[in-house]
Amino acid sequence: MRTQDVKYIEMKRVAEAKKIERLKSELHLLDFQGKQQNKHVFFFDTKKEVEQFDIATHLRTAPELVDRVFNRPTIETLQKEKVKGVTHQTQLKRIAKERQKQYNCLTQRIEREKELFIIAQKIQTRKDLLDKTQKVKVKKETVSSPAIYKFQSQRKH
Repeated sequence: MRTQDVKYIEMKRVAEAKKIERLKSELHLLDFQGKQQNKHVFFFDTKKEVEQFDIATHLRTAPELVDRVFNRPTIETLQKEKVKGVTHQTQLKRIAKERQKQYNCLTQRIEREKELFIIAQKIQTRKDLLDKTQKVKVKKETVSSPAIYKFQSQRKH
């Protein structure tokens, strides 16, 4: 019975992991905390150049767009082309709210996947304890990890 339980939980965990990957690909993880921040390093010869440095003029973009690390248009592009997409404030708020809802769903799924992994480990540990070999408890069970046992090694005849 425990084997079926472990396999069922593992199946649910894999399904959850696939849903997480799908959500990540949809959201592109533009501002997700788990993603590593990109770094752009500028080199200068003197401290005076460092003090006078303005990132917006160096990147030739509007100051309000400096924080964007993706799709950062130049000033020339902004002057030539018309703004595409939603510009109405209520629609922007609705889109931001929807995006936040998607990110919350993603974090919940990630937490659920972690919990399923821990549950599967605990059930597997209990199943392993049914063996008749000698075992010594190394670490107690916690909420976030199963108990750890050290089993006596036996050679198979």
